[in-house]
Amino acid sequence: MDAPRLKPLPPPYSAKAQAMLDALLPDGMPVLNIFATVAHNPRVLERMLAGGLLDKGSISLADRELVILRSCARCRAEYEWGVHVAGFAAAAGLSREQVEDTVCQAIDPNLWTDKQRCLIGCVDALHERQSIPDTLWARLAEHYADDQLVEIVMLAGLYHAVSFVVNALRVDHEPSAPRFP
Repeated sequence: MDAPRLKPLPPPYSAKAQAMLDALLPDGMPVLNIFATVAHNPRVLERMLAGGLLDKGSISLADRELVILRSCARCRAEYEWGVHVAGFAAAAGLSREQVEDTVCQAIDPNLWTDKQRCLIGCVDALHERQSIPDTLWARLAEHYADDQLVEIVMLAGLYHAVSFVVNALRVDHEPSAPRFP
């Protein structure tokens, strides 16, 4: 891998950013390299932390993590994919085979429910076309309410932005995070 373009900044961070990091990260967990790297611009770090969708939203943890993993995989954002595998995949109930399949160009449909295949198709469509075909939208709407559809689309877009950041800045991998299979 190429060397990081910016080294992660050590604390102290701005009081507002530190409070947001404390609320986001479990006690004793070190600040992730993505946050320490974005800390070169405290305003952007604060806005990034304030704009995240890792709270309890309108979709399940399993659906959220599937959207994030597939979005990061499609953007080849190995850093962020690995962080989410390490931090959330087990809690989301995703099997090792499913996690690895999120990286495949063509998924194994036998690993996924119809609802999950709809989510993967949504992420793929947004990645490839920056939109969702009407037929796929209708299938998604069979599984999700309007507020959930908004969250799914925003989540995929947000993780495209996160992918741009980690890829362009070449954020160093976390020691505990797996790499692409």
